[in-house]
Amino acid sequence: MSLGLHILLDVAGAPFATLDDAVLVERVLVDAVRSMGAKVLGIHIHRLSPQGVSGVVVISESHLTIHTWPERGEAAVDLFTCGDAGRARTAVRALATALGAERTRIEEKQRGVDGSR
Repeated sequence: MSLGLHILLDVAGAPFATLDDAVLVERVLVDAVRSMGAKVLGIHIHRLSPQGVSGVVVISESHLTIHTWPERGEAAVDLFTCGDAGRARTAVRALATALGAERTRIEEKQRGVDGSR
């Protein structure tokens, strides 16, 4: 039995200004969580020096994290959820679009060991 879905999103070709804007990155993450129908329980966004953003949004169904490399136009996003998988997939694709991704790679992994409870 799966304990949840882990979606890994790699973004490339996104604008420097987008990936370096902590306020915008936070808004994009929160929008993704809300579009999934999940509740935000806590947010920590950190602006890195000299550039970049790292953050986590703890949600009612687990968490959403990001780390950006604006100088490379790249970001890594991890979503772990035990909520609706279809809504999670849609939210991740919308998040990539909101970040301005020219290219993406999305991988999925089911978490948990079959038969365990």
